[in-house]
Amino acid sequence: MARAAAEQLRLADVVQSWLGRPVLVIGDAMLDEWRFADSDRLCREAPAPVLTLRRRISAAGGAANTAVNVAALGGRSVLVAPVGADVAGDELHDCLDRAGVWDRTVSQPGRPTPVKRRMLAGDQILLREDSGDPDDPLTDVGVDCLLTALDCATEELRAAAGGAAPTLVICDYGLGALPAPVRAWLVAHRSRYATVALDAHDLADWRGLAPTVVTPSFAEASRLLARAGTAGLTTADAPTDLHLEHPEVDPTEGPSELTMGTAPGGLRRTDGPTGEPTPGEDRVAMTRDGLSVTGTGVTVNADAGAGVDRAVLAESRLAELRAHTGADVVAVTLDTDGAVVGGAEGRPARSHSTPVPASHAVGAGDAYLATMTLALAAGAPLPTAAQLAQLAATSTVAGTGTCVCRRDDLLAALGRPTPGGSALVGAEGLTGIIAEHRRNGRSIVFTNGCFDVLHRGHVRYLEQASALGDLLVVAVNSDDSVRRLKGADRPVNPVEDRTALLAALSCVDHVVVFEEDSPAGLIEAVRPDVYVKGGDYPPDLVPEAPLVQRLGGQVRTLGYVPDRSTSAIIDRIRAHGQSGVTDTADSVGSVGSVGSIGTPGSEGSDGSVDSVDEMGAGRAVVAGDTVAAGQEAAAGPDGVAVSRAGVPPTTGKAP
Repeated sequence: MARAAAEQLRLADVVQSWLGRPVLVIGDAMLDEWRFADSDRLCREAPAPVLTLRRRISAAGGAANTAVNVAALGGRSVLVAPVGADVAGDELHDCLDRAGVWDRTVSQPGRPTPVKRRMLAGDQILLREDSGDPDDPLTDVGVDCLLTALDCATEELRAAAGGAAPTLVICDYGLGALPAPVRAWLVAHRSRYATVALDAHDLADWRGLAPTVVTPSFAEASRLLARAGTAGLTTADAPTDLHLEHPEVDPTEGPSELTMGTAPGGLRRTDGPTGEPTPGEDRVAMTRDGLSVTGTGVTVNADAGAGVDRAVLAESRLAELRAHTGADVVAVTLDTDGAVVGGAEGRPARSHSTPVPASHAVGAGDAYLATMTLALAAGAPLPTAAQLAQLAATSTVAGTGTCVCRRDDLLAALGRPTPGGSALVGAEGLTGIIAEHRRNGRSIVFTNGCFDVLHRGHVRYLEQASALGDLLVVAVNSDDSVRRLKGADRPVNPVEDRTALLAALSCVDHVVVFEEDSPAGLIEAVRPDVYVKGGDYPPDLVPEAPLVQRLGGQVRTLGYVPDRSTSAIIDRIRAHGQSGVTDTADSVGSVGSVGSIGTPGSEGSDGSVDSVDEMGAGRAVVAGDTVAAGQEAAAGPDGVAVSRAGVPPTTGKAP
């Protein structure tokens, strides 16, 4: 147990060490579009489902998603890529902005942004439509602009890092973003980058680069060996008489996604990887008797005997792959079978993954690439980098959508949450985090308040709010905001303590501080699916209700926990501190001394059970107090002023 804890701590230290590390990503950027539909019948014209579109989300894909993962993992990410001057390009820019990626893409009028549109019913991908012509080359002007952007971004990152050489990630998926002049420039300027990672469908195009690490899929590695003229394999742990044949077919697809299918002779494996072949690529299949693979431009046949798998075969060829690529490290990815990673020294490392539906694994390779690159750039040993990369890829496949691994999620998977709880985020980064959750199909619940003295009523309220959706965001008034709303003697606890306690609650996913007296700005940014306030009155009477409803959300009010309030706790503390003195509440007038009466959802309220503004002596409102003209307050179960007619008390000081 102690050894496992020490290992987790060591891995977490590596994750912390790459924070802010400059990384330049260049390559084929695309837009991933997800369309979620319901289907409960077939159409009359054909045996095809009738779909009712319910939701549409967009995400960065390809090189853009690698850049997003670098930023989410804590690196300083810059993307250089050609992007079309079209609607898809605009959406891609928005995705990059929300993720905190430095967008240095180059607009290419007349050249469409590549898009992959997936239609799903339930958790099943029914079809995918691709747009954007990979055969449409960059113009000479476009190439010049791309090289200029590449040069400027390199110097920009170097300056931001205090003169240190940045890290480079190349994502070449055959969509035309990296023509020969750009490849030649990168090879010629290799010395300007400390660590270089290469993910390419055709590794033969990158001779002379001498990358730090390459991450080919099994089919891509086989293709490279075939082109290199490799004919045999003889190792103690691998089959003999491996034959590689290479028909002249070039890849034209995006990032690799492999499909298990029917093997030659009709044999079929039912527990292998799922995904898809690229155009011109036949099925990739494993048989119980050995290995039979047909990949893009290469056929690998091995009559191996029982027990041989792709990992054994890949491990036996790592030295050849390093020689042909010039890379220090080769990581052959095997989709649901994990990966095999090897360098010049030490034993190869094997990692494993858990099979998931295909709709969950899109972009997991981008998370793997980003994490492997950051770890190696931070000086981590190869086994450590391989372990972290596999953990990042595995932790992103919990839901449907394009995979993004956040630094806090990776640390949490290691059992080392960030100080104060991984839930605490800044207002600027919140929108990007929310966008990521929405890409994964999660609904957002939002509430706000001061939460000055956290008590059982707060916890119960937050647990109920959390149950209304997939993700709970709690916005907390800053110290200055609390003083303006509640008086000079509040808050009792500073915002650092209040947010740390909230972030430690398992029902709270994210905590953010706001300086204003109203959370309206955050509501605009988050656009919650459900907005929650405490109270026993109609949701339409919540002041923020019109804004939330205009943004497409719904408002819910939750009841109070009896005899639990911040006001009562403060009163008891003050009473104990004044030995022999009359109870504080009896020393103040019933109306004139009562401060501004808070409402759930109004300025100065916690939105849960601490919704009374105490000023001066800090007395709670009691039954019979006048709240507003014509209203008599009844002490609610939490000591909160509630009108007898069930109408929330007005905001503002009593006359």
